[in-house]
Amino acid sequence: MSLRDHARVELEAAGLFDKDSDYGGMLGDSVMELVDKFADQGHSGFSAYLCIDLFSRVAKYEPLTPLTGKPDEWVEAGEEGGEILYQNKRCSTVFKVGNAQAYNIDGKIFREPDGACYTNKDSRTLITFPYTPTTEYINVPEQ
Repeated sequence: MSLRDHARVELEAAGLFDKDSDYGGMLGDSVMELVDKFADQGHSGFSAYLCIDLFSRVAKYEPLTPLTGKPDEWVEAGEEGGEILYQNKRCSTVFKVGNAQAYNIDGKIFREPDGACYTNKDSRTLITFPYTPTTEYINVPEQ
């Protein structure tokens, strides 16, 4: 079975072409467009995995190399405590206020016993550069 055939069978089984599915069936069409392009590129097994991994990371706005913290990586994102709030251009969860130490707002994600996850002010983790974004999941005990 070709990749195109496999993708279509799986997307149909999941109901992703159905008009009552998420986004009115357009998700199935969108994924098929990506599958068609990927199939046309003629990857071998090894290059396919590399391409999929890289595409997945850049499509999720993840950096491929460690953040440097250099001035060209930052953009003004507002104000906090009377100082300029900066957001990292390469990783949207990394911020700093003025010249203070940078932090990752998703450094810790809290997970309830039922699997529901959330962040709050305690999710911030201070970072140093070079920095590869990481997230620690904290299991919240049952109350």
